[in-house]
Amino acid sequence: MSANSTAVRRKRAATAGFHLSAGALALLWLLPIALVVVTSLRSFDDIAANGLGSWPHSFTLDNFSLAWVDGGQQRALINSLIVTVPCVLVTLALAAMAAFALSRYEMPLRRSLLLLMLGGNLLPPQILLIPVSKLSEMMGVYDTLPALIGVQIGFGVGFYVFVLHGFMRSIPVEIQQAAVVDGAGPWQIFWRIILPLTRPALAALSALSFTWIFNDLLWAITVLRSDTKMPITAALIGLQGQYVSMWNVIAAGSVIAAAPTVAVFLRFQRHFVAGLNLGAVK
Repeated sequence: MSANSTAVRRKRAATAGFHLSAGALALLWLLPIALVVVTSLRSFDDIAANGLGSWPHSFTLDNFSLAWVDGGQQRALINSLIVTVPCVLVTLALAAMAAFALSRYEMPLRRSLLLLMLGGNLLPPQILLIPVSKLSEMMGVYDTLPALIGVQIGFGVGFYVFVLHGFMRSIPVEIQQAAVVDGAGPWQIFWRIILPLTRPALAALSALSFTWIFNDLLWAITVLRSDTKMPITAALIGLQGQYVSMWNVIAAGSVIAAAPTVAVFLRFQRHFVAGLNLGAVK
C-alpha cells in the first residue's frame, strides 16, 4: 500500500507539474497578444501620458476607425481576400486532382513527380524573388493581383499534392475496385468516393493555406508596387510609417489583420484536429 501511495503521489505531482508548466507557457504566449489588444483599445493621450506598458486609464474604438478608413486597412483587407480565397480554392482543387491520379493509378515516373514537387518547396524563396519579379514584368502582369495569385498557386500546389497523396494512398483500394465494378468512372470515383473521404485533410489544409497566403508578405512586395493593390500584411508597414508614434492605431491595424485568420481557424478547428489525428494514425 505504501508503494502504491507513493506512486500515486508521484503521478499526481507529475501531472500538476505538467499543467503548471503548460499554463505558464500558454500565459507567456498569450501575454503579447493581450498587450496588443489592450493597446488597440487605449487612447493616444492615455499612452502618451502614462506610457505603453502602464495600466490603461481610458478606452476608445476610434483607433479601429483610423486604421480601417484613414490607414487603408479596408482596401488592403479586400485585396487580401481577393488573393487568398481564389488561391485556396484553386490550389486545393488542383492538388486534390493531382494527388488522386498519383495515388490511385499506376503512372510512369510517379515517384519522380512527387519528389520534384517536394523538392520545389525546399528551395529558399529568397533565391527566386528576382526571377519571379522579372518574369512577371516580361509577362506584363507585374503590379497586378493576378500575378500574386499565380505565384501563390504555383508555389503552394506542390506541397498540398504531397500531403494529399499520403491521405489518399491510405484509402483501401477495395473501395475503388467496388466502384469500378459498379460502373463508376475516374471522375465519379474522385468526386463521390475519394474526395469525401479526404475531407478532414482538405479542411486542415484549407485552414493552413488560408493562414499562409493571407499572412504572406514576401511575395506581395515582390510582384506588387502600388499601395492600392497591397494586401493587409504589406499595408501594416505603410500604417506604421503613417502613424509612427501612435501605437494604438498600429495595434488596431494588427488586430484587424489577425481577425480573419483567427476566424477561419476557429471555424475549421474540429476538422483541423481530425486531419492531424488522421495523419498521426495513418
